[in-house]
Amino acid sequence: MEESNRQKKIAGVLQNDLANVLQQMLRESGQMGIIISVSKVSVTVDLSIAKVYVSVFPADKAETMVNELNVLKPKIKHQIAQLTKHQLRKMPELTFFNDDSLEYIEKIEKAVKGSEDPIENPELLPKRKRS
Repeated sequence: MEESNRQKKIAGVLQNDLANVLQQMLRESGQMGIIISVSKVSVTVDLSIAKVYVSVFPADKAETMVNELNVLKPKIKHQIAQLTKHQLRKMPELTFFNDDSLEYIEKIEKAVKGSEDPIENPELLPKRKRS
């Protein structure tokens, strides 16, 4: 089912504000060397739940960061509610997820650019049987 314009608009507002709040929280906590970006926000039809997908660099810290964000949900929700109080009547419940699509792309690139490149060495590909 496709998202309504209202869902898309709210998701866009939340994505922008969440990115700013999360960056500010990282700076305040003194966590240097970690980059966090909000890659996608999807809001349910009734606008009560927002799934927030975050990309964390370096990737080995992603799991702990996402867990930490889910623990800090009430604080984050309050800060976002303050920023969006003129745009949203009710602040949706936030749930954070790790967006590992960058890692997935990296794995594909390594497989393609690896030492066993089937394009350069067609012998690596299994032969098709003719029927």
